[in-house]
Amino acid sequence: MAVEATGEGVRLRVWVKPRASRTRITGVRQGALEVAIGAPPVDGEANGELVRFLAKLLGVPRSSIALASGAASRQKTIAIAGIDDATLRRALVK
Repeated sequence: MAVEATGEGVRLRVWVKPRASRTRITGVRQGALEVAIGAPPVDGEANGELVRFLAKLLGVPRSSIALASGAASRQKTIAIAGIDDATLRRALVK
């Protein structure tokens, strides 16, 4: 899984599958964390749901999570402030 440490936190590559029955991590795809999102990819709804899901999973405020790239794509890079690589990996294993 592609995780890159930055000065402020980490960047995580994510592959999003919108319009799923529920929001959950489904595995790893092409080196990116694969996340099924219950929201449709309309007007940023899926992106908002992804941010809410990751914030809850990682125990960080939503304001700490930003889309670094891929706002209109299934392949996204997520910037997460205030967390390190080891903490991210521990949270994803739970």
